Amino acid sequence: MRITILFGGTNKERLVSVASAQALHAALPDADLWFWEADDSVHETASQTLLAHARPFEDPFTPGGRRVGHNIEQALDQAKADDRVLVLGLHGGRAENGELQVMCEMRGIPFTGSSSTSSHLAFDKVAAKRFAALAGVKAPAGIALDDIEAAFEEYGKLVAKPAQDGSSYGLMFVNARQDIVAVRRAAKTEIYLIEPCVVGIEATCGVLEQLDGSLIALPPIEIVPADDGAFDYRAKYLAKATQEICPGRFTPEVSAAIMAEALRAHRALSCGGYSRTDFIIANEGPVFLETNTLPGLTAASLYPKALKAQGIEFADFLQQQIVLAERHTRK
Repeated sequence: MRITILFGGTNKERLVSVASAQALHAALPDADLWFWEADDSVHETASQTLLAHARPFEDPFTPGGRRVGHNIEQALDQAKADDRVLVLGLHGGRAENGELQVMCEMRGIPFTGSSSTSSHLAFDKVAAKRFAALAGVKAPAGIALDDIEAAFEEYGKLVAKPAQDGSSYGLMFVNARQDIVAVRRAAKTEIYLIEPCVVGIEATCGVLEQLDGSLIALPPIEIVPADDGAFDYRAKYLAKATQEICPGRFTPEVSAAIMAEALRAHRALSCGGYSRTDFIIANEGPVFLETNTLPGLTAASLYPKALKAQGIEFADFLQQQIVLAERHTRK
């Protein structure tokens, strides 16, 4: 099968996707490169064009190659005809909510990562939190928008984030009454998840499916956002002061608890291939925030750091994911 790195996408996380594609291409230099444009068309791009894009987190990418399809459906028809396996260097939106996955599944196209059903479930933070809680993972209570004022009085600080999108964009903290106005304004255009702000250390933990079908949890990572602020887009990709410590400075008992909860969340959401679950480490232990079915794979991303700490080469990880993708398609 022809290996093809699909990156870009129609949502606001396509800049991160370009950086992921650069890292993927470095590990899979013989793979073809397809860029999914914001207008839904898909274009081939050359290796030198991708690698020469110096500021992927800030500047839009122009592929410059021939068009594979006027839309993603046409491109996937071509991928099926070419007998391609897709390595997904995509994040958020239709790439992570299950829509792309179901289009691949209906055509019998192998792709890396979770199935359409799992992707759709994990992408909905409300549903994902419910399933994680049913599996025994501790998660914060949800707050209805109509109850936000009373909740602010009760808890003193709240956190609000898009319920069906990544948390890099749109993450807000309610520290004062005027912040409630901003949340209400944002909630007019998309659904927001509102929760009490859990005090503790930010952490994340990857889970990896191995070739025999077993799962392992990777070393937990401790996150110290720049200026002690939110771990949003700026803190993740632009702020040099953000610290990502891998393995995290947790006691063996806390590390074991984080890893166990990450495995539990992965299984509860029926994830496949790999995932990364975010937590706040409070006094009572890990508290679930969300599970990412297509976590960032840039050279500076958290999941590759955890792979390295586990002693797994990034190229070996990708080759195993390709094998798993082909197996999952054959089932």
